[in-house]
Amino acid sequence: MFLQYVLERRSWVILIVSLQLIHLFIAYVDTALSFSSSLYIVFLSTMIFLLFLIIRYRKEAAFFKQVVTLSDELDLSQLKNPSSPFESIIYDALKEQERSYKKQLHEHQRMLDDEKDQLLSWIHEMKTPLTAMHLIIDRVREQTLKQQLSYEWLRIHLLLDQQLHHKRFISIENDLYIEKIQLEELIHQEIKALKSWCFQKGIGFDLSLEVTTLLSDSKWLSFIIRQLLSNAIKYSERADISIKSYMENGHCQLEITDAGYGIAAKDLPRIFDKGFTSTTTHNEHAATGMGLYLTKKVSDSLHIQLTIHSKLGAGTTCHLLFPKKNQLVHLMGM
Repeated sequence: MFLQYVLERRSWVILIVSLQLIHLFIAYVDTALSFSSSLYIVFLSTMIFLLFLIIRYRKEAAFFKQVVTLSDELDLSQLKNPSSPFESIIYDALKEQERSYKKQLHEHQRMLDDEKDQLLSWIHEMKTPLTAMHLIIDRVREQTLKQQLSYEWLRIHLLLDQQLHHKRFISIENDLYIEKIQLEELIHQEIKALKSWCFQKGIGFDLSLEVTTLLSDSKWLSFIIRQLLSNAIKYSERADISIKSYMENGHCQLEITDAGYGIAAKDLPRIFDKGFTSTTTHNEHAATGMGLYLTKKVSDSLHIQLTIHSKLGAGTTCHLLFPKKNQLVHLMGM
C-alpha cells in the first residue's frame, strides 16, 4: 500500500523534487553560493521530507487499511473514528451506504417472508380440495380409471409436499424435535401413501429391519424417506425395492435399494446440486432437480450422512447413516 500512497501523493513528491533541483541549479550557476553547502541542505531536507512522508503514511493509511478489510456485511463498527476531514467525508459516505444497505436488506427480507407466508397459506388451502378429490376418487368403481386418477392425485400431493418442506426448511432449526421413532411404522406409513403408484408400476417392497427404533425428528425423517422412496419408484419398473436397517459401529444404518435405471457415473457427483436433473434422461420434463437437493439439506440438518451408490442400468442404493445418541444432544435441546 505504501507505493499506492506515494502515487496518490506524487504531486507532493514532484513539488519537493522540483524545488530541490531548482535550489541545486541556482547554487551551481551562482558562484556566490557554496554548492557543497547547498547539496548538504538538499540532502537534509530530502531526508526530512521522506521521514514526513513515512509518518503521514502510517497515520493516513491506517484508516484506509481498515476500509479495505471491511467484511461483506459492511460493518462500520470495525472502523476507528476518522482523524481528518477527508477521512470523515469517507466515513460519512460509508455510513450512509450502510444505512441504505440495511434498509434494502430489511425490505427484501420482509418481502421474502411475505412470499413464504403466502405460499404456505396457499399450500394449506390446496389440501382441502385435494382431500375432497381423494374422497371422490375412492368412490370411483372402475379400477383402471381409479388407479390413474390416484396416481395423478399423488403426483400433485408430492409436489405440494415438496414445496411445503422447501419453504419450511429455512427455519428448520426452530422446527426440530428429536424423539424416539418407530422406524417400521414410519416406513409402512410412507409405503401406504405411495401404494397407488406402486400398484400402477408393479412394484413391491422387501423389508428387513433389524433396527426398529431410533432417535430423530419424525416429520423431517418422513420427508427424507418419502423422497428416496419416490425416486426409487419413479425410476423402477416391475421390481421389488429393498429396505433394510442394521447396526454397525454403534450407528443405526438404513438402506433403500432399487433395481431401476440407475445413475450414470458422470452424474453422481452432481445429484445433490440444486436444480440438477439427469443428463441421460434429459427429456424427463417432470423432474425438478429439487428432491435430492432438499433431502441432502434436511439430512445434514439432522446429522444424517446420506450417500448414494449407483450404476447405470443396475439400480441405486441410498444409504443413511444416523448419528449416535450423544451426537444429538444439542439438537434435542432445540
